[in-house]
Amino acid sequence: MHRLQVLKETFCGMDVVQQRLLIGSAVAAGGILAYMVHKRRQVKSIPLGEGWFGAGEKPLSEDTKIYPFTVQTSDKEIEDLHKRIDRMRYSDPLEDSGFQYGFNSTYLKKVVSYWRHKFDWKKQVSVLNKYPHFKTKIEGLDVHFIHVRPPHRQNQKVLPLMLVHGWPGSFYEFYKILPLLTENQDGVTFEVICPSIPGYGYSEAPHKQGFDSLAAARVFLTLMERLGFSQFYLQGGDWGSLITTNMAQMKPQCVKGLHLNMLNSRRGFKVMLSLIIGPYLPFLVGLTREDVRRMFPFFEKNVWNILKESGYLHIQATKPDTAGCGVNDSPVGLAAYILEKFSTWTDMRNRDLPDGGLERKFSLDELLTNVMIYWTTGSIVSSMRFYKENLKSNPDHRVDAKTGIFVPTGLAAFPGELMHCPKSWAQTKYRNIYSYTFMPRGGHFAAFEEPQLLAKDLIQFVKKVEEF
Repeated sequence: MHRLQVLKETFCGMDVVQQRLLIGSAVAAGGILAYMVHKRRQVKSIPLGEGWFGAGEKPLSEDTKIYPFTVQTSDKEIEDLHKRIDRMRYSDPLEDSGFQYGFNSTYLKKVVSYWRHKFDWKKQVSVLNKYPHFKTKIEGLDVHFIHVRPPHRQNQKVLPLMLVHGWPGSFYEFYKILPLLTENQDGVTFEVICPSIPGYGYSEAPHKQGFDSLAAARVFLTLMERLGFSQFYLQGGDWGSLITTNMAQMKPQCVKGLHLNMLNSRRGFKVMLSLIIGPYLPFLVGLTREDVRRMFPFFEKNVWNILKESGYLHIQATKPDTAGCGVNDSPVGLAAYILEKFSTWTDMRNRDLPDGGLERKFSLDELLTNVMIYWTTGSIVSSMRFYKENLKSNPDHRVDAKTGIFVPTGLAAFPGELMHCPKSWAQTKYRNIYSYTFMPRGGHFAAFEEPQLLAKDLIQFVKKVEEF
């Protein structure tokens, strides 16, 4: 009260000109502040762009119809696989090396023996065909997707949801979570679309350079529009995280909510300050005790692991066609290359185990079905090229890296993910975080490994968005 009295007396002691100048300055300052707040809250977007990735010249018109698709196999395909498996020559592993040098060849022999003598691909093809498959032509490419509708119930609200996979996964990663999402869960039910990224599995590989996450986002937005959805939810991990983020940046008016299980942030002063102060005074830089537990010592838990686990990335981002020759020709080589990621990226401690811990969370039938999707379509090289296309130049200079995400966002931080991203870091990029959950267990392949945990977090996020 005393300060207000002093200010009042000071103001009254001014002449009329001084009073008007002071009022004008206050109004101007308030206006500037209001404008800055408004600009910060404005929903920004990035241009859709356009592209054509089909073979040859772009035609005058493109078939926009949607056609049913069925996964098929043949005795000839299986016989060729068996012949190639039988010709495999193995190298002996180092003693007590576990998975520290990559896929342990002693355990690989066990996996391959199961693949050769017990794995039933025809049976797994019928499993894949459990859900309806479709294809449609977008930007010159046959884009594959599954479309799963919930059982019809009276007065049931159904929300459209697209799930997007990453590498070296596929749409099959979502088969265990689909029943949880298409059945009524706490009043929330989804109609789910799971596309294959072009160049992966049953989606046609791009024939021209330049097909990156922005192109994939544009293609998937076209797919949702073609299916008749004007608003929908998105969920993704790995490349799916970036693709769905780009979709939210391109058409924020269409994305009701974005849920991710692989989180990224912008680099900057806030992140650097967190690394310096975080271990000692985490609350000053917006870190929780759980953030500290997962992050520090930062070099050992994050940087060193990234260095040890990112060799594949450097190869695929530079010369994918060279490295891809071997794994595209050898089914055993392909299995070792892909399944090693399902070991280490699920839990880094699996590197110390002779069997890589693969069968702790997955069955061999599940793992080999994913491998067979790559093998039978010959898509490993085109899937590897996606790294080259996205990392041709500094990703920090791309338009999407400079644009915030303003749609409602839900983040699920799994402890086994390659690198932990605190909420305070994520907020530098995702400006409207509705939920951030420290997941109790699980790694990189969340939907495949912990479908119930992921479904529960996704549903609670969507309920929050729907309520508000």
